[in-house]
Amino acid sequence: MKLDPYPSVIPYGRQWIDDADIAAVVATLRSDFVAQGPKVDAFEAALCELTGARHAIAVSSGTAALHLSCLGLGVGPKDCGLVPAITFAATANCLRYVGAEVSFCDVDPRSGLVSPTSVSQHLESKPAAKVLMPVSYSGSVPDLASLSELATKAGAFVVEDAAHSIGASYGDGSRSASCAHSDAAILSFHPVKHVCAGEGGAVLTNDETLARRVRRLRTHGIERGELWAYDQVELGYHYRMTDLQAALGLSQLSCLGEFIARRRTLVERYLSAFKEAPFRSRIEVATTDPQSSHHLFVIHFADEAERRAAYAFFHRHNVRVQVHYMPVYQHSYYENVAAECPGAEAFYATCLSLPLYPLLRDEEQAFVIRCLKAFLES
Repeated sequence: MKLDPYPSVIPYGRQWIDDADIAAVVATLRSDFVAQGPKVDAFEAALCELTGARHAIAVSSGTAALHLSCLGLGVGPKDCGLVPAITFAATANCLRYVGAEVSFCDVDPRSGLVSPTSVSQHLESKPAAKVLMPVSYSGSVPDLASLSELATKAGAFVVEDAAHSIGASYGDGSRSASCAHSDAAILSFHPVKHVCAGEGGAVLTNDETLARRVRRLRTHGIERGELWAYDQVELGYHYRMTDLQAALGLSQLSCLGEFIARRRTLVERYLSAFKEAPFRSRIEVATTDPQSSHHLFVIHFADEAERRAAYAFFHRHNVRVQVHYMPVYQHSYYENVAAECPGAEAFYATCLSLPLYPLLRDEEQAFVIRCLKAFLES
């Protein structure tokens, strides 16, 4: 089957900025506040309403949110954090920022999600974890209720990395980032995520003491007093979100339901196509979780060689598929961290993320499907 490249590049993910988003930012530019101000407060309130968490602290990035969560919970030198091997490096890096050690646990070789079984086995051999950091992957949330029970027995905190799963639910219908089964949760507002604020992140928690400390650490460790007085009570950071970012985030958040609905429509179209030959016997969909908010659409090939060939074929045809992720311990920086995660390595060897974002046009998705078919029939 001969196939010419698509006339323009189809990325794996991208933001959708419309006139309402632009108007929201322009209105803020014309207001009295462009740095942290009332839009940040409004954005935080909207995040609480969406997730059900009692407190939201908007910050400069998802990485900053991870760092502040660890700092706020008192994770530090001589402590250890347990991180799934399949995640973006920031989940592990935040532990190194506070001087803690990182220990990697395995994931399901198809879904990429950390399982209670792998965490339980890990805690049996290395029970000294101070914090467990379960990661939502591709829009699906791991079994947080069971993971929380394991963490409680081990005396560990739980920080949910929900960067992929805003708007998702799990288990009995609990909302991602609600902190129903975690001490804190983090969100990311990077352009490829569900809600774009240019950059940005948030820490969510139901713990008032933790929320107060994270707010303080977000602004240099400073507490404000009466009139002009302020006092730096600990070493903090400049991790604030601006009103410009929050204005964009608020506008985007108002469309989240539409964004997720569109993602689900695109997912259903992929799933319907892949029931037919040659797809059904050659590829496997990583997850069909009905509660997912579908950040990514991940498929698996038979082996690493076929995945590598498919990646090259897509790129030759202007479809910028991607791989999420290489196990973190395989990065050069972590090469001295011992890890045995066969599930993660099996996942990484065969996974490929197809384009999935609300602005993806029907004809573009149809080309992605034709491109995959052409590769499988070649």
